[in-house]
Amino acid sequence: MIASPFQQPHILESPEHFLARIGTIFARFDSATQDSGNISYGVQIGGERWFVKTAGLADDPAPLLPHNQRVELLRNAVRLHRSVGEHPTLPKLHQVIEFPDGPLLVYGWCNGELLWAPRHLRDDPASAFQRFRRLPAAAIFSALDSLFNLHLIASQRGWIAVDLYDGSLLYDFATSQLHVVDLDHYHHEPFRNTMGRMFGSARFMAPEELQLGEMIDQRTTLFTLGRIALWLLGDGAINPQTFRGTSAMLQVFRQATEPEPELRFQSVESFWKEWRKAIEGCRMLNAECRIEE
Repeated sequence: MIASPFQQPHILESPEHFLARIGTIFARFDSATQDSGNISYGVQIGGERWFVKTAGLADDPAPLLPHNQRVELLRNAVRLHRSVGEHPTLPKLHQVIEFPDGPLLVYGWCNGELLWAPRHLRDDPASAFQRFRRLPAAAIFSALDSLFNLHLIASQRGWIAVDLYDGSLLYDFATSQLHVVDLDHYHHEPFRNTMGRMFGSARFMAPEELQLGEMIDQRTTLFTLGRIALWLLGDGAINPQTFRGTSAMLQVFRQATEPEPELRFQSVESFWKEWRKAIEGCRMLNAECRIEE
């Protein structure tokens, strides 16, 4: 395990000044790349790189959330990481440093590219999204398997996925490693939708995430996981002609994405068991898998 070189900052020192003093800031993620109001940094100290996330400035209002809510979401991310523990898909949270404007979260740096692309570039063959979809099907199965396993463990700890979409998926094409990032909005235990249209990408959101007063629970998580799989293995629809998997896999995702929650799997665990059966069946029936090399 890499020991964090971060020490406590000086009194009244800003996060950015602190990071520049102890290392080299090689990347900055602010309003130019996101609308959350958070400000994050890539920092190199010696031979190690780190990803450092903050809630941004208290006097710099964001279009989506006020500063105090951004602070609470970062604390929520800390609770999730400590609850779930280490997992291959989760960036390692090494340290939390308190500042007057909120916590500074120090993660290990993860190489890779976000699979999200803006609408006008979604069909661009050079986009990470399309390059990932062109990988051998077995590589996509492996990435999905790790994504599903993370959410199995998270669900066992009581966590419900919120604002999970392809922009949460960081993929390193050189090592075939998937990381899941920006889980700040995940909610502990089922809850009622108090927003109407919740945070997230419409391509992956369950109907209850768009309807005020509806219950958000593990079945909502399943809908999003199923939608992610349908987009990464096909054209986003239940379409056997374009789906790069087995009929058993397609049936799993069909049930996971039923519009009515009562018709879906009723837990992530039950979904996981059926997915693993489909994977094992694929290994025994290579011809049906249609793995494209």
